[in-house]
Amino acid sequence: MTGTAPDITVPDLSGQLAIVTGANSGLGFALTARLAAAGAEVILAVRNWTRGEEAIARIRSDIPTARLRMLPLDLSSLANIATFAAMFTAEGRPLDLLINNAGVMMPPKRGTTEDGFELQFGSNYLGHFALAAHLLDRLRVAKAPRVVSLSSILARAGRFDWTDLQSELRYSPHRSYGLSKLSMLVFARELQRRSDAAGWGIRSMAAHPGSTLTNLQLTGPQSGGGSGGAVARYLKLTAGIPWLWQHAPQGILPALYAATSIDAAGGSYYGPSGFAELTGAPRLAAIPRRALSGADAARLWTMSENLTALTFHD
Repeated sequence: MTGTAPDITVPDLSGQLAIVTGANSGLGFALTARLAAAGAEVILAVRNWTRGEEAIARIRSDIPTARLRMLPLDLSSLANIATFAAMFTAEGRPLDLLINNAGVMMPPKRGTTEDGFELQFGSNYLGHFALAAHLLDRLRVAKAPRVVSLSSILARAGRFDWTDLQSELRYSPHRSYGLSKLSMLVFARELQRRSDAAGWGIRSMAAHPGSTLTNLQLTGPQSGGGSGGAVARYLKLTAGIPWLWQHAPQGILPALYAATSIDAAGGSYYGPSGFAELTGAPRLAAIPRRALSGADAARLWTMSENLTALTFHD
């Protein structure tokens, strides 16, 4: 990138406790490092324990005072999510910040979670819906709790086909990923509406990283025996274009702003400020038309409760 890379000032987070899903790599790793540098205690919610340990060691090499620990979390398993939440809840501590970050991106073939959900919809969205439901009580007792849910500019490609949300009739890696990220955006806004109505005191926001280079672009297309060759060639050809791609320290800024700024507004959506929201400093992002329907939000919420057998109780 040319010129000075964008950044934001993060306030002192001493005394705050955060959970970041998918914290061992990519955006989750960068977010964890910034939160820890500001004094927050961060729980890395990770599926791969070894990579989690490596992530903690990397952060502590730069921030020796970082307060970090891990808890095992697999968002493709409702039973595992319940176990994670029970382990955390047993500590009896308020949760100041939940960052719903982990994700699977565009596997070439349709896969399913442990519970039979389409992999992207189930892991990226339903897993985080279930996690937030389990942790609602711990969020409500915090002084000023926030939930930040990671969406994507590809949410624009998502649509609610209520007859085939699980892509059983027709699977497209791109559209299924877009649906999962559209659902994350709708969830963030609906959670804020319900928090306001019930007096939960939760500030819920969504953010997207624009066009940020992480391991996600290749791990998904290469899963299930896919080569990811076309994606790899495209990245090799375009990775050096400064207005098209940025790296994780910049890509996290919209989510970091939502998680820490006193000016971040509940129900808002943040993304990069550059051309087509691909790169740049954080600002309010354009909300796709399909994310604006209150009827769709209510229908998605009810369907999510039925699929996960969980409710956000008052």
